[in-house]
Amino acid sequence: MLKITKLFTLVLGFIAVSVFAGETPQISQQDLLAAQKAPNNNIILLDVRSEGEYNHGHLAGAINVSYDKVEENLSQLSQYKGSTVVVYCRSGRRAGIAEKILAEDGFNNLRHLTGDMNGWLAAELPVVNNGHSH
Repeated sequence: MLKITKLFTLVLGFIAVSVFAGETPQISQQDLLAAQKAPNNNIILLDVRSEGEYNHGHLAGAINVSYDKVEENLSQLSQYKGSTVVVYCRSGRRAGIAEKILAEDGFNNLRHLTGDMNGWLAAELPVVNNGHSH
């Protein structure tokens, strides 16, 4: 019975994250690239993957705060509340968790990168690692 309860709780948690991630407006890869070219674009890219994943390759200009460290870094991130914050991870789950935390803290201009990093790489768009573009 305890295993069923744990499984049920896990499934409900996943559904809640999935539903919330669906509430954050999406921004496509092409719309993001176009918006970044606009003068004074005020876009912040927030990569919520692990530091290792980030160092292996990330979007140019992205800042890295792992999804499980977002809450403890809200005071640092609060400087971006007036910006459009585009959140991404590898496939979307961790970004959804981070978006929920940010929204609860008053971030009201969040966007979720369509396809996350998997989609970005599949589209063969440029990434940066250790200061080098690829």
